[in-house]
Amino acid sequence: MGHPHKALRTSTTGAVCAALLAGAAFGLAPAAPAAAAGTSDAPGIRFVDIRGDGGTVLKANVVTPAGAGGSRTYPVVVLPTSWATPQIEYLAQARKLAGSGYVVVTYNVRGFWQSGGNIEVAGPPDIADARKVVDWAIANTPADPSRVGMAGMSYAAGISLLAAAHDDRVRAVAALSGWADLTDSIYSGRTQHRQAAGLLLGTGRLTGRPGPELRQFAKDFLGANLDKEDEMVAWGEKRSPSAHVDRINRNGTAVMLANAWGDSVFPPNQYAEFYERLTVPKRLEFRPGDHATAEAPGLLGLPNDVWDGARRWLDHHLKGTDNGVDREQPVRILSRSGGRYETYPDWKSVGADARKINLGARRRSARTSTREPTAASRCSPAPWTSS
Repeated sequence: MGHPHKALRTSTTGAVCAALLAGAAFGLAPAAPAAAAGTSDAPGIRFVDIRGDGGTVLKANVVTPAGAGGSRTYPVVVLPTSWATPQIEYLAQARKLAGSGYVVVTYNVRGFWQSGGNIEVAGPPDIADARKVVDWAIANTPADPSRVGMAGMSYAAGISLLAAAHDDRVRAVAALSGWADLTDSIYSGRTQHRQAAGLLLGTGRLTGRPGPELRQFAKDFLGANLDKEDEMVAWGEKRSPSAHVDRINRNGTAVMLANAWGDSVFPPNQYAEFYERLTVPKRLEFRPGDHATAEAPGLLGLPNDVWDGARRWLDHHLKGTDNGVDREQPVRILSRSGGRYETYPDWKSVGADARKINLGARRRSARTSTREPTAASRCSPAPWTSS
């Protein structure tokens, strides 16, 4: 009898592939690799195996600009997959990036689906894998080693930030719906966040292979083993970009952070605090919604301003495009009701205002500090408060 997890992964892969093929008829999903490779005016798509840390096989896709060849090189964007998702996750966005002049390598993170190894939860093997993928891209594609970027959603966002801290070749990152402090995400205030942890652990078991370290952490965490609390905190800190912010600043990586105000998996206040500690070119965006809901439609190739913003960020910092992103106010909050962005020069300016008001008949006045009702505070609990 076959292994039940393997059977589930195989059947789910078929279902996802079928959905993408059905969507291709409407122009939402990428064309089949063979057709794309033989069309001079379409990006070329290849499915490849990349040897990660310790020789672990990572299933990957490579998408190159139409007509790529000869001695010309292009900026390269590496997209690790999100938690529990297959390697085809980013193909629609990869085609858009390749169509605008990028080499794109998207790979299935170790431990999930057909990639080898065990789930390490953005641990050292995952960071080493990211570096190996960059090595492979430089050696096997027309990628410019001086113009390397990383991007992705959720799990991929955390891996991208951590990779940027450990690899100074990564010049720009677009981290969408990620975390800054993993311990705080699942154990803030010494309180177990069972919903977030249960979701991650449950889907990890269904679509991948949790490693020994993750299995032990899950046992101690869900069992409230306080004797192992220091070890659990250290486990999370090792996987937290906030613990490596000095390295990111030293490397000079340009960082774009985007999240939803109501993210129930990775509280957005983490990104705000992390953003304030960055001294590199940076951008912070908050939108209505829950975890990864704002950018998810972009995976189908639908119009999406989160992915559009990510491409603008990468265009400026990897291609040198003068698109104004460096002159815009870097903190942007989208109003749910008005559909407009409120923009600020920094996070501490969000909601802060000082006005002189008339107190009445005696014509007295006073200067008072107020917090104006911003888009975020009018429509949702403020994104900087912990849930």
